[in-house]
Amino acid sequence: MVQSLNTKVDLVIKGTAFMGLSEYGEIMVGDQAFEFYHSRDSRKYIQIPWEEVDYVIASVMFGGRWIPRYTIQTKRNGSFTFASKESKKVLRAIRVYIEGPKMVRSLGFFDIIIRAFKKKKPKN
Repeated sequence: MVQSLNTKVDLVIKGTAFMGLSEYGEIMVGDQAFEFYHSRDSRKYIQIPWEEVDYVIASVMFGGRWIPRYTIQTKRNGSFTFASKESKKVLRAIRVYIEGPKMVRSLGFFDIIIRAFKKKKPKN
């Protein structure tokens, strides 16, 4: 059995981790780390200490009314994408431990299209 890094748990909610295939389990936000535990296979888990988190990137749609998924980008181990029914609750719980400038929105569809067609200014 895996030992949790957290000493105090703020939120436990059902969620999905996108690690190649979708893995279903529970997301746990606590005072020491963000953790994901698979519902059936105890060997499949993700533990991300707060010191390791570089950015939390949220995919925001419909003016902030719906957040389908969010990504935690770490300093050394890449990025991990998660989803839950109540993503806003999870992001609010994460915000207690991660400062505001590290919580960002991902680019939307039209932002990517606009960025592709913008002309770069020539250097003088």
